[in-house]
Amino acid sequence: MTSPSDTDRRHHARVQFDGQAQLITTDGRATVQLVDVSLKGALVRLPANAEVAAGEPCLLSLQLGDVHIKMAAEIAHLAGREAGLRCAAIDLDSISHLRRLVAMNLGDPQLAERELRALLAA
Repeated sequence: MTSPSDTDRRHHARVQFDGQAQLITTDGRATVQLVDVSLKGALVRLPANAEVAAGEPCLLSLQLGDVHIKMAAEIAHLAGREAGLRCAAIDLDSISHLRRLVAMNLGDPQLAERELRALLAA
């Protein structure tokens, strides 16, 4: 049996990513380790002191040099210290930067374009 998050992983290319990001919730801000990212969300490793709950709204903020990607999200699932984030909203600049990041890492710009069209159609 598959869960909705398993289905999302199959239908949306995820890019492995080793970097830090900020996760902002109603309870505060935490520096998290970004495990992977897609046009539909991200997987982050939480610090030991972070307290988040499934369904909680959050903001993921990722700085890559002079590029800043911000994604309004929801905690979709928790497994140990890892949290899966489902994208709820993203601004045009951030989705453009994220699309380029995904395309460069997938090595297939057409796949990234299909991902973006699927995201916009949802």
